[in-house]
Amino acid sequence: MIVFGENISREQFDPMNQSMNFPSAQALVPAMRLWLVADSVIVLIAGLQLFVLADHTNQFFAWTIVPPLTATFLGSGYWASLPLLILSSRQETWAHARLAFFGVLAFSLLTLVATLLHLERFHIADPNPIALIAAWIWLIVYVVFPPAMIALIMIQIRVPGNEPPRAAPLAQWFRLVLGVQAASLLGFGIVLFLAPTALPWAWSLTPLTGRAIAAWLVGIGIIAAECVWENDGARIKAGLLSYAIFGALSIFSLARYASSINWSSPVTIAYLIFIISMIIVGGYGWQITRRLDPA
Repeated sequence: MIVFGENISREQFDPMNQSMNFPSAQALVPAMRLWLVADSVIVLIAGLQLFVLADHTNQFFAWTIVPPLTATFLGSGYWASLPLLILSSRQETWAHARLAFFGVLAFSLLTLVATLLHLERFHIADPNPIALIAAWIWLIVYVVFPPAMIALIMIQIRVPGNEPPRAAPLAQWFRLVLGVQAASLLGFGIVLFLAPTALPWAWSLTPLTGRAIAAWLVGIGIIAAECVWENDGARIKAGLLSYAIFGALSIFSLARYASSINWSSPVTIAYLIFIISMIIVGGYGWQITRRLDPA
């Protein structure tokens, strides 16, 4: 079978066939698998609150988000991460599941910092019981997740096993394009987090929403950079699917709340071009890699 220009047999790139490929590959520990499943449930619910109920964050979310377009952007990130988390939880080896970890860890840490910096914006004393519960669940999740994830990675890296071979290397042009996108996401995301209202954006931001968006940009940028580093279609196909879905949901959000966007700004045009490029790169990559294994 031809994958990114390489002739590879099915036995070579099947990560489930450990006896033929890498019998001593580091296994995914049950605790890490459980975390991936639990996180899938959390992002599913958060996406529902933010993407579907974007106009009602004052009633159903941890804080009130204006304009609703920001809520759908954040919801796009949560829902787009769902395939990556679910498919990673089904893997047998750490090498084929770790793409779902480090970007989420960075996102969780930055989201915790943003939450603590702007705690007064949250519904932690709201008379509406749904908003109140949502705010406290949000706070508990992002206080607990980062240290729990650090403990998990310490357990995972102590599991004996070797690094399996990269059976389906990516084309150099594909790695280059993905690397440029990763650098752009990371660079813009870091600056936006540090100065959330100083950079131009396609719609209006507050310090909290600017940092919330920046956390997603950094997290997605890390995942894209990991795809370049992993350089193996079988390891990154779930990430490429999530990458394309994020772009598609973002386009839908722009159409849904077109009146909130400054269409005359060059930044808006650049943003639109970039998310379309995410759809193209992620969609193309997923189409090429999805036949690598049945997961």
